[in-house]
Amino acid sequence: MEVKKDILWRVYLVYLFICLFGVAIIAKVCVVQFSEGEEWKARAQSLTTEYFNIEAVRGNIYDDDGSLLATSLPYYEVGMDVNTDYLLAMPQEKFDDLADSLALSLATLLNDRSRTEYFRAIKNARKSHDRYVVVARNVSYQQLQAMKNFPLFRLGKNRGGFVYLQTNKRERPFRLLAARTIGYEREGIKPVGLEGAYNDYLKGVSGQRLMQKIAGGVWMPINDDNEVEPQDGCDLISTIDINIQDVAEHALEYQLIKNKAAYGCVVLMEVKTGEVKAIANLSRVDSNTYYENFNYAIGTATEPGSTFKLASLMAVMEDGYVDLDDMVDLGNGTRRFYDRVMKDSHEPEVRKVSVQRVFEISSNVGVARIITDHYSKDPQKFIDRLYKMNLNNPLNLSIPGEGMPMIKSTSDKDWSGVSLPWISHGYEVKVTPMQTLTLYNAVANDGVMVRPRFVREIRKRGQVIKSFGTEVINPAICSKSTIEKAQQMLEGVVLNGTAKNLKAASYRIAGKTGTAQVSNKGLYKNGNSVCYQASFVGYFPAENPKYSCIVLVNGPSNGIYYGNVVAGPIFKEIADKVYSGSLDIHRAINSTEPEYALRAPMIKGGSSHDIQTVLNTLKVRSAGAGDAQWVEGNLSDSAFVQLSGRDIETKLRSGIVPNLMGMVAKDALYLLENHGLKVKISGSGVVTKQSVEAGSRFRKGELIVLNLL
Repeated sequence: MEVKKDILWRVYLVYLFICLFGVAIIAKVCVVQFSEGEEWKARAQSLTTEYFNIEAVRGNIYDDDGSLLATSLPYYEVGMDVNTDYLLAMPQEKFDDLADSLALSLATLLNDRSRTEYFRAIKNARKSHDRYVVVARNVSYQQLQAMKNFPLFRLGKNRGGFVYLQTNKRERPFRLLAARTIGYEREGIKPVGLEGAYNDYLKGVSGQRLMQKIAGGVWMPINDDNEVEPQDGCDLISTIDINIQDVAEHALEYQLIKNKAAYGCVVLMEVKTGEVKAIANLSRVDSNTYYENFNYAIGTATEPGSTFKLASLMAVMEDGYVDLDDMVDLGNGTRRFYDRVMKDSHEPEVRKVSVQRVFEISSNVGVARIITDHYSKDPQKFIDRLYKMNLNNPLNLSIPGEGMPMIKSTSDKDWSGVSLPWISHGYEVKVTPMQTLTLYNAVANDGVMVRPRFVREIRKRGQVIKSFGTEVINPAICSKSTIEKAQQMLEGVVLNGTAKNLKAASYRIAGKTGTAQVSNKGLYKNGNSVCYQASFVGYFPAENPKYSCIVLVNGPSNGIYYGNVVAGPIFKEIADKVYSGSLDIHRAINSTEPEYALRAPMIKGGSSHDIQTVLNTLKVRSAGAGDAQWVEGNLSDSAFVQLSGRDIETKLRSGIVPNLMGMVAKDALYLLENHGLKVKISGSGVVTKQSVEAGSRFRKGELIVLNLL
């Protein structure tokens, strides 16, 4: 009996425990259902839904007259939910017919897969109960509009399962033109060009769209519309002229291929405003292919060579030490400075020349002697004068990646006894091509140095929200008289100096050639051969400057490396085409005073008797010929010709080849053949290149080739 009671008691306890446990479960269910229900529903939903950012349409970039340089085109990913309630209720036979028609329409429109492949993909998705299958990617807007009328798709999202997502793809209508200047902006990569510099304006504001994660880890939009609509970016109106850009790139590319150069760059800038109208940078990929993958014009600071001589002579003239007609003794074209010997590229024709002539023939020895004669006791005074011309400061351009200029100070650890003469002709200093151009542009702009700029306006829906005007860096880099002398020197280089091959018939060019040995970690040689950098920088038309331009060619490897024959032709081609298309800078054909009455004619080198006869007939004043039989002309003012003698026959009688640059073919042929040389003429005009260098000894019967231009 006791055992029976004990068993019943235990059964009772088990039953009680089960009841209490059941009550606890019911209570917990009630709590979850009624008290915590919303929280758990949100948690469950958060595991399968998520807000995705919708990229805004990036703003366009235009050139200065409205041509598109960069734009964002919409592309779409098109998908299909083949298991909507409406489609599931559709008889299989009817669905197959519509799916087959859809497959045919897709294959015809997109031409990337066959009708059978499309049909199989749709049918398999229905069979496996997939809620989302990608039909096509990179669909254009026009293709999307056509798809909206296809079988099944025309039923919409809820009935036909038609779903699409928009993405934006950046396109450049002119392909590689100004590619590096236009640039790009990518996450995790250093910003480049206008795209990077003005990204905050261009990118717009992202929107949001609620997406649901379905079988297979695929995300599908929940609603037809975005939860937050994106806001399009602003448009950028640049200063680039796409027509000039095209001319600049093709002229640069042609000469780079011709000279088998490593790389090159060109910048064309408007003198008064600083607006950059063209900027091209090309690097060698193979013997006939060049690509724009780095902005050398802005980012690479190198030793400029002879183009720096302008700054040196401006400094010494500004301090009142020399004038253009002061004489300089060049000796034999060599000079020792401490333990180093400086050489000119050619032995001078005469020992003593004017400061103007030193610049025109680009004498390293002449410039170095001028600077050391006047600053050797106080070299920092020379450096300070360069600093006052802003040559030691970056330009702070809007485009990122500017190279830092380097102008040594006497307090620097690496300053030495040869620093002053070597800095004077463009070594032991570093500047970018854009920084050099800005100096020359200031000379063209009567001393006002302006900052180069690439953007004119920012617009939002056609309305200007920000404008960019001319920024003055320095209102006067030096005195007016020094600027006028600098302008005269630059014109003289093209009229009578190293850039005579750039003379233009209808307008005047002013500028300076540069040929530098490129330094690589302190060394000036690459293997067994010297690595050169050729350049030309100047402005046009010289009488009323509208544009300034710099051309730099690095590493020409065809045996020709001088700035006038490597970089000069690029400048000339660009200047000719820009001038011909710029009617506002042309001289009016009905001008009351003809040009020949305003300025003395350009004089080719030749017989003193012949030249003097022509000048007397034209009633043009001249002086300086003396008893010299052969002369060349130098303009000393607007209507006066300064003649200087050329000691040509003395050299020929001594068995030495003279400098024949600038002479007409008739005179050069007469002189050379009379002294036993065989002559071959190529081209027409005046001598711009001779196959046997001036100063070389020759043998009778030796062939010399003269290139005329």
